[in-house]
Amino acid sequence: METPSDGHAYPAHWEADVVLRDGGTARVRPITPADAERLTSFYEQVSDESKYYRFFAPYPRLSAKDVHRFTHHDYVDRVGLAATVGGEFIATVRYDRIDATGRPASAPADEAEVAFLVQDAHQGRGVASALLEHIAAVARERGIRRFAAEVLPANTKMIKVFRDAGYVQKRSFEDGVVRLEFGLEPTEASLAVQRAREQRAEARSVQRLLAPGSVAVIGVGRAPGGVGRGVLDNLRDAGYTGRLHAVNKAFPEGLTEIDGIPAHRRVRDIDPADRVDLAVVAVPAPYVPEVVAECGERGVQGLIVVSAGYAESGAEGRERQRELVRQARTYGMRLIGPNAFGVVNTSPDVRLNASLAPEMPRPGRIGLFAQSGAIGIALLARLHRRGGGVTGATGISTFVSAGNRADVSGNDVLQYWYDDPDTDVALMYLESIGNPRKFTRLARRTAEAKPLVVVQGARHSGIAPTGHTVRATRLPYATVSALLRQAGVIRVDTITELVDTGLLLARQPLPAGPRVAILGNSESLGLLTYDVCLSEGLRPKPPRDLTTAATPADFRAALDEALADDKTDAVVVTAMPAVGEDPAGDAELAAALSAAAAVAPAKPVLVVHVELGGLAEALSAAASTGPNAPDTRASLPMPAPERAPEGAPRLIPAYPAAERAVRALAEVVRYAQWRRDAAEPGKVPEYEDVDVAGAAALIDELLAKEGDPRGLELTAEQARDLLARYGIAIRQTLPAPDATGAAEAARALGYPVALKTTAPHLRHRADLGGVRLDLADETDLRRAYEELTEHLGTPAELRPVVQSMAPRGVDTVVRAVIDQAAGAVLSFGLAGAPSELLGDTVHRLVPVTDRDAQSMIRSIKTAPMLFGWRGAAPVDTPALEELLQRVSRLVDDHPEVVGVTLEPVVVAQHGLTVLGATVRLAPPPARDDLGPRTLPVAY
Repeated sequence: METPSDGHAYPAHWEADVVLRDGGTARVRPITPADAERLTSFYEQVSDESKYYRFFAPYPRLSAKDVHRFTHHDYVDRVGLAATVGGEFIATVRYDRIDATGRPASAPADEAEVAFLVQDAHQGRGVASALLEHIAAVARERGIRRFAAEVLPANTKMIKVFRDAGYVQKRSFEDGVVRLEFGLEPTEASLAVQRAREQRAEARSVQRLLAPGSVAVIGVGRAPGGVGRGVLDNLRDAGYTGRLHAVNKAFPEGLTEIDGIPAHRRVRDIDPADRVDLAVVAVPAPYVPEVVAECGERGVQGLIVVSAGYAESGAEGRERQRELVRQARTYGMRLIGPNAFGVVNTSPDVRLNASLAPEMPRPGRIGLFAQSGAIGIALLARLHRRGGGVTGATGISTFVSAGNRADVSGNDVLQYWYDDPDTDVALMYLESIGNPRKFTRLARRTAEAKPLVVVQGARHSGIAPTGHTVRATRLPYATVSALLRQAGVIRVDTITELVDTGLLLARQPLPAGPRVAILGNSESLGLLTYDVCLSEGLRPKPPRDLTTAATPADFRAALDEALADDKTDAVVVTAMPAVGEDPAGDAELAAALSAAAAVAPAKPVLVVHVELGGLAEALSAAASTGPNAPDTRASLPMPAPERAPEGAPRLIPAYPAAERAVRALAEVVRYAQWRRDAAEPGKVPEYEDVDVAGAAALIDELLAKEGDPRGLELTAEQARDLLARYGIAIRQTLPAPDATGAAEAARALGYPVALKTTAPHLRHRADLGGVRLDLADETDLRRAYEELTEHLGTPAELRPVVQSMAPRGVDTVVRAVIDQAAGAVLSFGLAGAPSELLGDTVHRLVPVTDRDAQSMIRSIKTAPMLFGWRGAAPVDTPALEELLQRVSRLVDDHPEVVGVTLEPVVVAQHGLTVLGATVRLAPPPARDDLGPRTLPVAY
């Protein structure tokens, strides 16, 4: 389609795939002269009423002149976009730049007239809304700031599209036509509308994959065995409530069924009256394109490709994967995989096991996403099995194993879980995060409604798994982890911790604080639990030892008392089995603990039991609504999900080790605190002395002078000038090319002074002798200068400077960096070894609120240094908080500021001093979170 139009280059970067309101996809691209036949065919399928609304008069067909006009654009003053499915137009949008009188114009005119036409069969799918987002982005790129549209009053659908877009509008009525005018700059309202539409569309696209009315498995063998036959058997055995079809072009003529399931040689052979919603593709990779084309032409809504041989196999497979995604999206289909393990939906209305898991998991309230099939199997097994691990069996609501996740990703599944009434807790195993900026945004919104627990694999390798084609982030794993925690994500390190934490969240309420009561019949186990609580940042009370002679009644009385204490937020019960204890004793103890917990349903209760056996099973049975047997085959009724009726006792999780129980509890305590903080979000302050316009003009001037697309590092004077426009003062330095020059600089600044090198390898390195402090007079200064140049190098190599001494305080460092994938990140720590050697640095996404700034200062391990450690005077932390917020405002207001380092920042008892600053400018990176909705590019 890259055909030039009117001599201007085809803007390929305007092409995009979008998810529509009903979960299907469409391709948005510029219209070219080669589209003449497509446009004519499209127009013929539009109703007379829609044509009337577009042209305000009967307009049965397009003339040759019309077709030429609507397919020839200069991509600047005249632009047309089309939404396509299967290569054919389903909607078009066009703008024409106009002047103040409404006549055709060129720049600098900044207004354009816009008009849409949507095929009647596709109206109501959100096509016009998606096209409006894209044509508005194109117009902004071309210097257009306002759209005008004339609409007939009866065309209520199109008026609603404009009205609901969230832009600031002006509306008038003249000569029987409604005229709408609106600015194109994104607003909070327009972004909120865009993201709400994105959520509904992407959630619906996943729902179509997880709750299909019919499934075709392609690649089913006649004999038992093989991937395709295995998936078909799993679907049937799970009791899938929809219609099943087995497809294999190798089936002999006349074969009509496989084990009672209708059999077909091709998808197109299925009765046209029988819609196919989902196709599971299990054929060798070279045959997949033929299958996808058949599915697309048949109107299949989504694909699960379990076939391997794609990006995980090398360069050839990577290109095969790109083509697979392009082909699926061409037909409006979403895709899970390739190399996928499959999906599961345990809802009684669906009972979908379109996966390689031989047993249908029990129904429950946990949603599970895994990029790795092997890890997905392990997680399902841990949640499914009885005995070993945490208390009994626990079920899931949905499970998605995305394989290479070439299309559907964790972001899409988060959109689905966000308002899924069957999912209370979300667990995710991720090996890569393709769009960290979007993931953190979705994770924050999800975490405000329900817990999200994430473990990230391949985190120390620094690279994504071979099959995952994602943009790289320059941020280290620790930084990404900190940003996820800022978004409310519960970050754990192992799949054991993932399950431990998920089960606690699924079974117990969130604690009101970190105060923990410990009771049990083993003093040693109680003390061990106490120590682990302290290590995890909890506030445990001294353990209560009930002695080994404690009876179930003793346990209940002690638990009743602990839960009734207003100074207790959670209780850990430690239970050591008595020699010869029988199952009846386990059941009695479990009943006693469950009865006590039921009296105080707002406080979580956990059990540490060194021999997980009878007690764990008894605790599971004490309040379980789950099945008593693992058989979930279609011949048996499907058990209900494990959500207990209102007021019924919750399942009490039992852990085989104190460390596992307490770590899970600590994660839940931190998450509960995050939820409370998120309910009262902080504010991004406004400062009267910030000169946004002046800073923007200076940045434009500096970038224009440089001309290097890689950007530039500002000189000390330029950095001081820019930062001053945001109220950030840098202490003056004067060059010292020789000892006499140093003395003259010191006299100008006033003693005492510091003598420092600015050579990159010695900057901020007092330990190497590159910084000499508290030089009281010229004699001290000349002596220091001589020592410096004698031991470290010539003045030309060292580039010495003189700076007046700052009030004594704590040396800190503030940094901001723009990462293409994650966005702008602000970092803080103590200068020197704490941050550089020990990694004691805290990170937050920009913009930073007042509460974020307070949290940053208090989150580093060396924070006591700022608050009066060992009798020292506390430093001016409010001044430090203000500095963090000013730097945050700078990089948020001006994306061209791609790097800022303030080091050292000396925070004294009153005020602070910034002694050094480095600022880097570059053309701003693309912000994919502010543009129109698009699906990720198939890299």
